[in-house]
Amino acid sequence: MILYQGTIWEDHNQKELLSRLREDCYNTLEKDSRLLSEDVINACDQLAKQVKSGIYDGMIRPLLEEFDIPYDYFILQLPMFEKASLMKKITTEMGEIGFSSTDLNETNELAFYPLGILFHIAAGNVDVLPAYSVIEGLLAGNINILKLPSGDRGLSVKLLSELIRIEPKLKPYIYVFDVPSTETETLKLFANIADAIVVWGGDAAIKAARSMASVNTKIIEWGHKLSFAYATLDCTDEDLAALAHHMAMTDQVLCSSAQGIFVDTDSREALDAFADRFFHIFLNANKQHKPIPYGMKCKNALQLYYEQLQLDETDKKLWKKDGISVVTSPDSDLELSMMFRSVWVKMLPKAQLIHRLKPHKSHLQTVGLLTTNRQFEDLKYRLIQAGVTRITKSKDMSRIIVGESHDGMYPLRLYSRVVESYKSV
Repeated sequence: MILYQGTIWEDHNQKELLSRLREDCYNTLEKDSRLLSEDVINACDQLAKQVKSGIYDGMIRPLLEEFDIPYDYFILQLPMFEKASLMKKITTEMGEIGFSSTDLNETNELAFYPLGILFHIAAGNVDVLPAYSVIEGLLAGNINILKLPSGDRGLSVKLLSELIRIEPKLKPYIYVFDVPSTETETLKLFANIADAIVVWGGDAAIKAARSMASVNTKIIEWGHKLSFAYATLDCTDEDLAALAHHMAMTDQVLCSSAQGIFVDTDSREALDAFADRFFHIFLNANKQHKPIPYGMKCKNALQLYYEQLQLDETDKKLWKKDGISVVTSPDSDLELSMMFRSVWVKMLPKAQLIHRLKPHKSHLQTVGLLTTNRQFEDLKYRLIQAGVTRITKSKDMSRIIVGESHDGMYPLRLYSRVVESYKSV
């Protein structure tokens, strides 16, 4: 399925449309007027209201279930599309001048302009909707070419088509293609047309994007991230319970989900005691959430059985019951968990935070910090120096705040350029 200037085409029309794509994009750039952020915002606001009403639930719910994304989490993201949020986003990211001009001196001025054409390579999950990546490109005034992820199932085309129906001015600014990653020549064509490639995904996706980009094409990376909790031994049961509920609610499948817990200790005995304490809190929290998907529960059970057979060799310790598990080990490595309520707990004294975490600088995102006020500022500083971009309370690791960054950067700034010119008389 292809969305091309407001019309939905079948895939067999792809060759014809690709032959026109560069010229159509350049013709849009030649227009005297630029796309106004106000038009984008008003259209998004109407679309958000429609989604909130539930008319798209028939498409949205099955997709969320397939990727085990909670529906409640999806609903929490809808305010990002609403008028007040998008206006605040522009003010926060672009400053008070927004996309208007400002004087440098008596004879010169500067203004933010769009990069021009963005090629979005969307991730194969719905943590960040591909449609939202396009909307951010539109807010900065860019033409957007979107490569759909394999798991999209038509949702992005539907939402973007509805956006164009609401505001027809968006037609020449949105192109969506359902192109597999194996069609490298087509992807290179998109990359060659674009001023920048916006790539969402893991290291392999980013490496592939770099390989197809020419030297004069900008790469904007939104890679997969790892998040975790960091706890001191004197953290409260209340904070641990909040963390347990967060893990159960998200099933640890989001970039902002805690994969495990680093504990400020170098004592294995203290670590195991902490893990035992958390496990019993986790058991209670787990009862208050929906059951773990059966397939993932079976997969984790097999892996945990293998872990149990290897305990003597690995020096790990395992707690498991009711489909959840907690594992301690002697290493301090940051890694992806088995997810779906299987949690690692490891020693990481605060004196070693930077040395252990800094090598993972491009993968760090959110830390849920469980500590006393007395130690908060010291630990916060060390985590920031290590490369972390979000520090929250344990219950807020996957919260959405209007105006927050993407992994420590503002996308609208990255999708824009500063143009300086002398003022006409």
